[in-house]
Amino acid sequence: MKRFGQGQTGLLVSALLTVVFALGIGEAAEKVKIAYWRVSHPIEGAAAKTLAKSFMEKYPNIEVDVQMFPVAEYEQKIRTAIAGGVAPDMIAIDGPTIAAYAYQGAIIPLDDYYTKESREDILDATLREIVWRGKIWAGPLQQASNAIWYNKAMFDQEGITPPRDVDKAWTWAEFLEAAKRMTKRKSDGSVEVWGLKLALGFSEWAAYSEMPWLWQNGADILSPDGTKSDGFLNSPAAVEALTFWQDLFIKHKVAPQSPVVTGSVVSQEPLAVGQAAMIIAGTAPQAFYQQKFPNFQYGVTPLPRNKAQVTPCGSWHMAITAQSKHPKEAWSFVDWVTGKAGTKYWYETTRYLPTRKSVYDSHADLGEYPIKIFSEQTKRFCKPRPVTPAYPVVSDAIIQTFQDAAFGKDPKTSLDLAVRTIDRELRKYPVK
Repeated sequence: MKRFGQGQTGLLVSALLTVVFALGIGEAAEKVKIAYWRVSHPIEGAAAKTLAKSFMEKYPNIEVDVQMFPVAEYEQKIRTAIAGGVAPDMIAIDGPTIAAYAYQGAIIPLDDYYTKESREDILDATLREIVWRGKIWAGPLQQASNAIWYNKAMFDQEGITPPRDVDKAWTWAEFLEAAKRMTKRKSDGSVEVWGLKLALGFSEWAAYSEMPWLWQNGADILSPDGTKSDGFLNSPAAVEALTFWQDLFIKHKVAPQSPVVTGSVVSQEPLAVGQAAMIIAGTAPQAFYQQKFPNFQYGVTPLPRNKAQVTPCGSWHMAITAQSKHPKEAWSFVDWVTGKAGTKYWYETTRYLPTRKSVYDSHADLGEYPIKIFSEQTKRFCKPRPVTPAYPVVSDAIIQTFQDAAFGKDPKTSLDLAVRTIDRELRKYPVK
């Protein structure tokens, strides 16, 4: 075997170090393949694949396989893969389910990968979602918020000008009055135009939209330490909030008792065709109306407030599984997508709200109407869904409780039932 002299050895080590440093964080000299699983979505999926392509052009020794699955089967697909020991390297993960995966040891903490500067650039709202028990469990991909979308022509005809400033958001009383005035009935009493359509339906988006009604009235879902819901979800403030929600359907009859949520999408067409004067949704309607109803004039106003001004926030992020054989390479891709440059591209492409402060500072449109309403709510008034291993049960209980209320079930009875269900599940996850 040929031996190297001291000078030759030094040159070889220098060359190897040059190669290693050129490869970047989390990469190895040998060719590796990492898989990223996420839910199917045409725009997000295309963005993910574009970022994967640019990443592989930069780091040709790492191949990224992006796979997408329908939202209805995604969670089961992930859990089956984890149970079978064949989990992908990275998974898209909805914020409140992070704790469940972390508790099971299915994903790894990412704190050691973050620089102080990168962590400080993440929105406080997003950190409250991706941090559980003091550790970061996912790269921050996107944010979301809800506001009231309204048919501007209808409101102009009625002489109502909704506020365009989050500091002047309607109170519940003002919101109700607007819904009453915008509800139009025929001579036989049947409804021609509903004042509003609210989230009804068995999907996570319904839970996302329903929880703020509790928070706006000073109620909460879980105790601050996340160990119980009794005394919180069934508090007088919670009963009062659910009663107000119920009255919109039963007493005031300004909202229909029909599902308006399919999967993760709220029905947006009724607003444009004049069947409803208001809906509550995220930023998605803007692109929908531009494409499907280009002549439709809409307006956006902040979510209403009562004892407190609170809006929902939170969305999907990127986690690295504990079964990944290439966690450093996986982190390289997570950082590529959720770092400053990736977050900027993700916002510009998908129009989901950014998770990083620097992107808000660099994009003027985030400070312009109507997107300013969503961004201001997210930065100042938002609250993420409870981060707990019991979240799937919490979500189902909230959905069922609000569904029952809309159809007339006693609010206190419904909330007490939800509390028993949730607390029974919480007891499975003692605080470590």
